[in-house]
Amino acid sequence: MTRIKICGLSTQEAVETVVNSGADYLGFVFAKSPRQVTAELVKKITTNVPAEMKKVGVFVSPSRDEVETAIQAAGLDLVQIHGEPLTEAVSVPIIRAVSIRKSQTLPEAGIEDYLLLDAPPTKYMGGNGEVFDWQAVNPTELPQDKLFVAGGLTPENVAAAIQYFNPLAVDVSSGVETNGKKDYKKITAFCQAVKEETHVSATNH
Repeated sequence: MTRIKICGLSTQEAVETVVNSGADYLGFVFAKSPRQVTAELVKKITTNVPAEMKKVGVFVSPSRDEVETAIQAAGLDLVQIHGEPLTEAVSVPIIRAVSIRKSQTLPEAGIEDYLLLDAPPTKYMGGNGEVFDWQAVNPTELPQDKLFVAGGLTPENVAAAIQYFNPLAVDVSSGVETNGKKDYKKITAFCQAVKEETHVSATNH
């Protein structure tokens, strides 16, 4: 079963919708972004989240201390690092985000536990709704059991992304928004599309 991460959450209503939709990861942006949140807010809006739902903090070129402080204050389960990677471990697993351009050479593995493929940044890192060129990477060369795929995913194209990459998880932010706000129907539709595709894949193999 491909796991689901819904990112850029900033309200309790959005968190509850994601929990009820059957997603696996809640994503919170600590970097500069229209969806930026504080550790205090994350703690507040995730008080009643079930233990199996993992909270992911998203950072851009942070210091280790900045990340560790947020982990403790917000109760994060994983961190996702864009830009300059961390060179020292923190107290939770690390997802390293890599922007994919044409004929991409993936960076050497570092201390991260997971790899996330995303579209190149525009004004902000991630959450731009842009699809990167999937053909620029060869799925068989990727650590599929540790792979997250992001970048312009929507309820309409996520099945194709799963077929191409066979990733551990798919990650969406702007693809489940309307006018910059999380759209509960789209969140539900996205999760449903992932579950349907995963079911089809399982029955065809």
